[in-house]
Amino acid sequence: MIKAIFLAAGQSKRLKNENKLLKKFKNKPLIHYALKSVQKSKIKEIIIVLGHQFKEIKKIIKNNKKFKFVINKNYKKGISSSIKEGLKKITKKDKGFIILQSDMPFVRTSDINKIYKSLLRKKDLVHALKHKNRIGNPIGFDISTLKKFKKIKGNVGAKYMVKRLKNSTNFIKVSSSKVFKDFDKASDFRV
Repeated sequence: MIKAIFLAAGQSKRLKNENKLLKKFKNKPLIHYALKSVQKSKIKEIIIVLGHQFKEIKKIIKNNKKFKFVINKNYKKGISSSIKEGLKKITKKDKGFIILQSDMPFVRTSDINKIYKSLLRKKDLVHALKHKNRIGNPIGFDISTLKKFKKIKGNVGAKYMVKRLKNSTNFIKVSSSKVFKDFDKASDFRV
């Protein structure tokens, strides 16, 4: 099985006194967009890593049989701690995993499915979306990369692994870099 690790534990530090995942974008909480895209994908199990304000976020997520919730108590230590928490639910029986960020509303189901299919068919260790020279999330990983994530710390995420494993990466072309847009500041919500 290929599982998804959906990162939703951050503190939204660049957005004053608000959790960006709860903030409305086009009349829906921001988290709904990326979550809906992965939910509609071929992925059968989505590990949702919560941390900061986890009760409030979990409350706005409609139950789904695909969802498995994990609470990262160390979320203040950066994105790497959330990735590691999610990876605890990945087993050696799995073929691979896709790491997704919850603050990226333009990620499409078709992009997630491209990564999924690439993981199934290709022998590469990493499966990353690319537009021109830009690489972005979500990113898929073969199960053999699991141990490589043990050493990451702080705000080191999936893109770091693409740099480390560039020669073992299948780059999947996407038509626009808009898919890579993540929301961090209030101005992002005015797109």
